[in-house]
Amino acid sequence: MQEQVSKSQFKAKALELFRQVESSGQAVIVTDHGKPTIEVRQYRNVERNPLDVLRGSVTEYSEPTEPVGEGEWEALG
Repeated sequence: MQEQVSKSQFKAKALELFRQVESSGQAVIVTDHGKPTIEVRQYRNVERNPLDVLRGSVTEYSEPTEPVGEGEWEALG
C-alpha cells in the first residue's frame, strides 16, 4: 500500500518525502481531510505517442460515420 500523508505533514516533510520517493520509487499520496488529492511519484521519461496509449482499446469499429445512439454507450449503463 502506498504511504499517505496529510497536506500539513507533507508541507513539514516535503524534502524528506521527495528523497524517499526518489530512493524507493514508491509513490506518496497527499490527502486533504482524509481524501487523496495528489500523488507524488518518480518522474518517468517515457516518450510515447498518445495514440499508443489507446491502441487496442477499440473493440469494434464498424460504421464509424454513423451516429451513436444514447443507449449504445457502455459508460451510460
